Amino acid sequence: MEFMVQLMTQWGKAVQKDHVLQEYPRPNLVRDSYLNLNGPWQYAITKTECTNHWDGEILVPYSPETLLSGVGHILQPGEYLHYRKEIRLAPGFCKGRVLLHFGAVDQECQVFWNGTLLGSHKGGYLPFTFDVTAHLAPGSNVLTLCVQDATEHLPHARGKQKLQKKGKYASLFYTPQSGIWKTVWMESVPQDYVQNIRITPQYDNAAVALTVQANRDGLPVQVTVQSGGQTVAEAKAVTGQQAVLPLPGFRPWCPADPHLYDVTVCVGEDRVQTYFGMRKFAAARDKNGILRFTLNDKPFFFNGLLDQGYWPESLLTPPSDDALLYDILKLKELGYNTIRKHIKVEDARFYYHCDRLGMVVWQDMPNGGGEYNMGFVTYLPNAFNWFARGVKDNHYRLFGRGDAAGRAQYGTDLRGLVRYLYNYPCIAVWVPFNEGWGQFDARAATAAIREIDTTRLINEACGWFDQGGGDMYSIHNYIHKLKVRPQPGRVVALTEYGGYAYPVAGHMACEKEFGYQFYRSSQELTENYRRLWQQEILPNVKSGLCSAIYTQTSDVEEEVNGLMTYDRAVDKLDAAAVQQLNRQLDALFEELT
Repeated sequence: MEFMVQLMTQWGKAVQKDHVLQEYPRPNLVRDSYLNLNGPWQYAITKTECTNHWDGEILVPYSPETLLSGVGHILQPGEYLHYRKEIRLAPGFCKGRVLLHFGAVDQECQVFWNGTLLGSHKGGYLPFTFDVTAHLAPGSNVLTLCVQDATEHLPHARGKQKLQKKGKYASLFYTPQSGIWKTVWMESVPQDYVQNIRITPQYDNAAVALTVQANRDGLPVQVTVQSGGQTVAEAKAVTGQQAVLPLPGFRPWCPADPHLYDVTVCVGEDRVQTYFGMRKFAAARDKNGILRFTLNDKPFFFNGLLDQGYWPESLLTPPSDDALLYDILKLKELGYNTIRKHIKVEDARFYYHCDRLGMVVWQDMPNGGGEYNMGFVTYLPNAFNWFARGVKDNHYRLFGRGDAAGRAQYGTDLRGLVRYLYNYPCIAVWVPFNEGWGQFDARAATAAIREIDTTRLINEACGWFDQGGGDMYSIHNYIHKLKVRPQPGRVVALTEYGGYAYPVAGHMACEKEFGYQFYRSSQELTENYRRLWQQEILPNVKSGLCSAIYTQTSDVEEEVNGLMTYDRAVDKLDAAAVQQLNRQLDALFEELT
């Protein structure tokens, strides 16, 4: 049996258990009231739904499967993961209502406050909130959770997670995780308070539309928009109704100039801060009649990386905010403009950093369903792309989607994802399905997204099993020489390619190696990356290629095809060579369009 080697990043080594991920976790809806609950909790893993015995201490929000959690146990189907935290609220903290927020808990949980059930949640990637006001006790309060996570044995969204024997790895899929994996926190709000703000840049009208949602409709709202500390727009409205604020001469958001407008919203005694960027993603014909992606009415080439968002010591949870920021800055410095966040809903601060730094994001919906026939959904289409283009995705069992309740849950999660991330200006593209993993009724998924969001592009079926919808003709190409032809009505997008592997001794999590081409030095890898660009990427831009998403940002477990090692300690490609190629692409694209 082959086992993984435990790697650790510089940020993991610096984690202090009493100071874990303390940054404000919701940067686009900020209040002064904030109580972070990350840190040591009690935990137990049992075969029963209730427990009075605790196994020890877990460091929240790291999942029990991770090194940083201090537990090191992969939760199995039929097991219950229990959490307990004693909380003492400071005098004066409660000024009306007290809200308890969970960034994400994987997969199903029940939440109790002082022994009373607050409610339950299903789905491992999206945030949820409970009002605990009626259950508060003087002095000490006790928060407990009971969690179950069956990974691929339930049809919930699971992304790259796959159950396996402890320490053993699973090729394209990775060590699973369970339970709390994003920040847990509390805040105090007035009796009437803002629950959400929907912000829509109206680029063509030089205006921004805002709808403030509160616990009651019809409450008076005051909105103030500032740029560089100067007020540029104000409006009065009521909760539940849209207000449109003119912004004549506005400053657009783009990767080269990621300008953000600050917004203050007041509803009664409640005061919140948020922000937005003025930008427009679309598609239009260039001067040669080729359909291209556009940003702010100018042709735009999405040049970026597939990004899994995994860390060796903490899996889906970044060890720190600086670690999260590091990957974005690294890609920005190399000259890329896009991150495809691959079948993971990232920490909210990731999108905030992309907004303020100018990094475009393609957002995948995490895949779910039953077990996949990998030969059918991945290996055969990878070798023979034409094979999958003619397959309809209403054959539910063929795609691991035989469970009707699981299909319904996917729809709930997809809508929740789009609503949750709607305000972040960096997000350009929604990706409901990847390579047929749990794909079904893709045209209906596109329609569901467009009911909520008409401002972004959709990559309906990323890679293959194309159903003819969405805004792009998506290509995954790891094997054959790329040859692009314009497609009627949709933009041609290379949405995965490369996967060139270079295993760096001393920085590998696994003895076994996965990649599409293997090289044994940084020089050899760089030479072949340059060859790939010169022979396949740059020549196809003239033929209509409008995006190139390279696999991938970092190694992950068995996959050693990252620009960086899994521990982010070694950059594999020569930075100057990558920067030069990216500048060459920018110049060529500008010349052609």
